[in-house]
Amino acid sequence: MNNQHHYKASITWTGNKGEGTKGYKSYDRSHTLHIAQKPELLLSSDSAFRGDPEKYNPEELFLASVASCHMLWYLHLCAEQGVVVTNYVDLATGIMAEDPKHGGKFTEVMLHPHVTVADSSMIQKATELHKEAHENCYIANSCNFPVLHHPVCKVELSKA
Repeated sequence: MNNQHHYKASITWTGNKGEGTKGYKSYDRSHTLHIAQKPELLLSSDSAFRGDPEKYNPEELFLASVASCHMLWYLHLCAEQGVVVTNYVDLATGIMAEDPKHGGKFTEVMLHPHVTVADSSMIQKATELHKEAHENCYIANSCNFPVLHHPVCKVELSKA
């Protein structure tokens, strides 16, 4: 069975300073993301591209999507395999290379998940499950560049 899932998002440009896009420097890159039943996100381009550094930009959201999808698959697989994760933090990084002819593209994403498990007997399996999570990740499977992962797993300290 091949299920399809459809998503909707609305982007509204809010950066018209009165002259529209009359010139490259005459408009603001600010825009708002609207998704039904969810809080709005205020966005802009990266500050390197005349954006507002205090707002999220598409590249950050893309990186967050890759990391979030991997984490959700990973936690799902751990729950199925009896690996009790008590904490998960990913310090994800991404590289985007500009191309003067074609804008640019991401060339790599590196996930750095720091996972805490309940027992030392779970560390090997916890580490191995990152490979399967990567293979199942919808976002990583949609990328045309390497999505790498360098997990660190440790045991939860006893609460004595």
